[in-house]
Parts: sequence; structure tokens; C-alpha cells
Amino acid sequence: MIIKNVQIYTENQTFMPGDIVIEGDRIKQIIPEAESASRQDGEMDDTIIDGHGAYAIPGLIDLHFHGCMGADVCDGTEEALQTIARYEASVGVTAIAPATMTLPVEKLEQILRNAAAYKRKQEVQKRQRVCVKTGENGEGVEVTETAEVTEAAEITEADLLGINMEGPFISPVKKGAQDEKNIIPCDVEIAKRFLTASEGLVKFIGIAPEESEQSEEFIEKMKDSVDISLAHTNADYDTAMAAFQAGANHAVHLYNAMPPFTHRAPGVMGAVADSKHVMVEIICDNVHIHPSVVRATFAMMGADRMILISDSMRATGMPDGTYTLGGLDVQVHGNHATLVDGGALAGSVTNLMDCMRTVVKVMGIPFETAVACATANPAKCLGVYDTYGSISEGKKADIVLLQENLDLSLVIKDGSVICK
Repeated sequence: MIIKNVQIYTENQTFMPGDIVIEGDRIKQIIPEAESASRQDGEMDDTIIDGHGAYAIPGLIDLHFHGCMGADVCDGTEEALQTIARYEASVGVTAIAPATMTLPVEKLEQILRNAAAYKRKQEVQKRQRVCVKTGENGEGVEVTETAEVTEAAEITEADLLGINMEGPFISPVKKGAQDEKNIIPCDVEIAKRFLTASEGLVKFIGIAPEESEQSEEFIEKMKDSVDISLAHTNADYDTAMAAFQAGANHAVHLYNAMPPFTHRAPGVMGAVADSKHVMVEIICDNVHIHPSVVRATFAMMGADRMILISDSMRATGMPDGTYTLGGLDVQVHGNHATLVDGGALAGSVTNLMDCMRTVVKVMGIPFETAVACATANPAKCLGVYDTYGSISEGKKADIVLLQENLDLSLVIKDGSVICK
């Protein structure tokens, strides 16, 4: 496949006119416009897509959201994950790391085992699709799953890259839409059970460091196995700084479910700003955070540390009504999702692609910067930037074409057109 006449988003966060050559599920070559003009169409004996000057950006990566289209990762079923993965791919989010809620430990283990099984099945399907596209003999494809693989061979979903554990090691003071009865102090042995159940799919475990005297010991023991984030925490500046100095390196949905940032009590926000190794999630649905604060945060943290997330819940893509999140009832009206009991914000109902558009159109963040914060930065956080997160030779052919107004034009997943 050759995608001609597009503005290609490059690794230096600029756009370059040219063509993209895809072979199998990988990007084979990036051809600048000047070189493309000298080639003859006869040299290109493959499917040719004319992008008509569209922006070509990498598929987006959402590393913190809960669900969509009536499904939630915590449903703990293959069907829920499939619904989520198909919807996300259809809107240009081609890789995902859904977030779990604060639930009983045994329930979380079941959810993680289900995710691991789904990940294994996705890998089998991907190998089978590559074999079909390249004409290889399919070595390595598990024959016991051939029937299922064949049926799903032409169905493309967002890749499940990880799980982001938002609970249960959080603070009841800042629980937000989490169920307080399931909150527990951070525990090394329980965390190891989570990693085992997920077969290594858990990439982040959130904690409220003020809730346990052993929090720094927990971080030191777990930081080499999983990224430790501060999540739903009421920690003051000194406590948060101690956690970051111990090895925590991630902040869950900045500003939300944490103390306010003030001039005498900077809290978690101030500690994040002073800890340059910490990556920052931020919800940009124009509900959770004021546009002025988003702009100020980009200026304070630097774009290289910012990760756009949606925090979307199961009502995303669905009509207004009553839904659930983590076992709690949520009322959805327009782009607001709030707990029926208490009225706290309960995630968002905006997918990541729409969040990125909002960042650019409403909040005034440059398009080139917003793309990096929804592609390269999350890929680096997940440890997959060698394969995902940019349009580069050898990387996955997960590409989204956007019109000048940022409307979706085309989604290419694993080198195949899946949505236009």
C-alpha cells in the first residue's frame, strides 16, 4: 500500500509533504515530496491511496480510560474488551491501556487474567493476519485457535498494550468515583499477585503514599517491575516528593483527585513539577480542567512530560442515561458524567481523538504538540516506542489521516484500511 499526497507527521514533531509506503503491517519507506514527484506510478504495483493533502499522524494511544460503547474493562469479559478495542480503533485510537477501578482484590485478579487471555488472542490474530498479507506459511500460529483466528482475521482492533491500575491503593479522602469499601493500603504481595494474574500486562500501579508508612518501601521493591504512579491521593508536597525520590514516576490525571495547587501548599502538583522524571496524565475533555490551566500546565511541565488521556467510561459513544463505573451509578448528560450519589465527576464521555481536537481547537495547544502527547509520549511511557508512536520506517503501520479541520478521514491499522 502507498499513501500518497499527505502531510506526514515526523519524529521531530513537524509535518513533511510526501508519501508513505506500507508492506504487510509495517511502514517500509517514507518518501519526501521531492523524491515522490520523480517516481512513476508504474513503479508502485500496490494499492494507492490519495490523501489529498491530509495530515498523516500515528494512531493515538490512550493509556488511561475505562470503557466505551456500554463496555468496561472491569466487566472482565472478552466481549467487553473486544467492544472497547473495536470502537477505539474506529476513532483513530489504535493502541490502548485501559484502567481498572478500586474493586476487591480477587475481582481485580480475574479482570487481569481476562485481559492477559485477550492479549494472547490478539497476538495470535495479528500473526495470522500478517501471514495472510505476506503469503507466509503461518509458522508460530497456534493451530488450536485457527478457527477463531480465521473468523477474526479481517477484524482490526486497537492493540491492548497494557493495564493501568488506578486502584485499590488509593486515599478515601480523594476517592472520587472509586468505591471506598474496596480501598486498601499498598501491599507488595498483592501487587505481585496483580502482575502475575496479568502476565506482565499491568504497566502502572497507582498509590496514595500518605495512606501507608510502607509506601516508600513499596515503591523501592516494585519500581523495577512496574511503573508506580500517584493516584487519588491527598499527599502534601513533602510526602509526594519522597515518593518520587523513592522511584515513583507517573502522575494520574493531574489536578483531579488530588489536593489543589496553591502558593503555600503546592501539594502533589508542586512535587510533580519539581520531579523532572515524572510523566503526567491530563484529561482534556474541557470538563475536568479549565483551558487556562491546561496551557499553564504545559508551560510548567514541558510538553515532553505531558500525556493526553480520555479517562472515558462506558457511556462514551452512547446516549445520555444512567451507567455504572466501578460498581457505582453514574448519570451522563451531554459531555458530563457524575456520580448519582454525591455528584463527583466520574470519568469522561469523550474519546481521546476528541480530547486531542479539544486541546488544539479550544485550549490553544499547537497541533504538533498535541499529537506527540497522544502518540509518542504514551508510547515511551509504555516502553513500546520502538514499535508504536511515530510514523517511522520499520514501525507498525497504524496511521490516521485527518482533514484540515481535524475531522477523521481514514484509519489504517496494521497496514489495512479499517475506517473511512
